Amino acid sequence: MTPHKPKRILLLYISQVSGHRHGAVAIQKSLKALDPDCEIRSLNGFGYTYPLMEKIVNTAYMGVIKRAPKIWEYLYDNPKVIKASEKIKESIHKSSHKKFKPLFDEFKPDVVVCTQAFPCGMVADYKQVNNLSVKIIGVLTDFAPHLYWLHKGVDYYITPFEDAKKRYMNEGVKEGQIKVFGIPIRMKFAEKLDRDAVAGKLHLDVNIPTVLVMGGGQGLGPMKEAVKSLIGLNRPLQMIVIAGTNVKLLEWIKKNQKKTAKRIIVYDYASNVDELMEVSSLIITKPGGMTTSECLVKGLPMVIVDPIPGQEERNSDFLVKSGIALRVDDKKKIGDSVQMLLNNPIKLQSMREAALKLAKPNAADDIARLVLNV
Repeated sequence: MTPHKPKRILLLYISQVSGHRHGAVAIQKSLKALDPDCEIRSLNGFGYTYPLMEKIVNTAYMGVIKRAPKIWEYLYDNPKVIKASEKIKESIHKSSHKKFKPLFDEFKPDVVVCTQAFPCGMVADYKQVNNLSVKIIGVLTDFAPHLYWLHKGVDYYITPFEDAKKRYMNEGVKEGQIKVFGIPIRMKFAEKLDRDAVAGKLHLDVNIPTVLVMGGGQGLGPMKEAVKSLIGLNRPLQMIVIAGTNVKLLEWIKKNQKKTAKRIIVYDYASNVDELMEVSSLIITKPGGMTTSECLVKGLPMVIVDPIPGQEERNSDFLVKSGIALRVDDKKKIGDSVQMLLNNPIKLQSMREAALKLAKPNAADDIARLVLNV
C-alpha cells in the first residue's frame, strides 16, 4: 500500500494587519484540522517579494483613501487602468520570479492558495513561465469581484456569492473553476455562545443595548464621531470600541470614559471579537469583507459609515440591498440612525434574519477540502 504523501500548501496574503491575512489563518486552521499531516507555509506575498515596495505602497494607499478617496475609486477595478498598467504588472511579475524560485525549489508546493490578487498574479505567472503543475486557488475576501484577480494559471476561484461567479463567467472563466464557498472566517464565529455568560464576564447589562464600534485593524473611519454621537443619545446604552492601531482614538476614549454615565469598554486589539459580537445589538463599522462575514454568521445588524470607495463601497451596496445594513453618509446622524434601529425591534430582527440567511460559516472548511482534494 502506497504511504500517504502529505500535501504541501503555500498560503499567500498581503499585509500583517489585514482581512487577507485573517482569511489565510482561517484556511490554515481548517487545513490542519482536516489533515494534521499536511505541510503549510504562510507568507506575506508582497512583503516576501518586495519588502520596500510594500511599505511604500501601503503608505501611499493609506494616504489616498484618507485624503483623496476619489482617486482610489477611479483606480479600483477600472478596465482602462488595468489595460494601461498591463506592462507594469508583467514587469513586476517577471522580476518576482527570482524570489519565488528558491521557495518553490525547496518547498515544492502542491497547491498555492492566495487571499489577495497581487500575489495570485505573481505565482500564476511563475507557474506559466516554468510550466509547473502546481494548482493555484484564488480566494476573494470581498463581496464584489474585480478584474485584477483574473490570470492564466489560476485553477479555481472562491467567491462569496453567485453574483461574483456570474461576473467571472462573463469574463471567460469556466463555471467548474468557480466555487461559491464564501469568505473564510475563523470557525469559532460559527459557535453559538451563552450570551448571558459572556455579558457577565464583560460586566455588561443584558437588559441594555450594546453597540460595537469597529474600524478594522487600523481603526479607520469616523469612529470618534460615532462614539461621540452615541454618548449624546438620551437613552441607556453600552459601547464596545475596538480602536486597532488608532492610538489617538484609544487615548481620547480613555480620557472620556469617566465623563459619561454610559459604559464604554475599549480595546486596541481584541482576540474575543466573536464574544463581543455575540453580546452586541448592532455594530457600527466599515464594511470590510472579513468583518462583514463574521457579522453575517453572528446575525449582527450593521450600520455602515464612510465606506472606502472601491471594494468597501461595493460591499456596502450589497449589504444594504440584502437588508443586512443601514448606510449613514452624514456623520452627525450616526446616533439618530442607531436610535431609530434600537427603537424598532422588528426592523432589527429582520436584519438579523437576513444576515443569517446569507452567512457561510463553513467557508474555511469548504476551501480546505478543495485544497486537500484538488
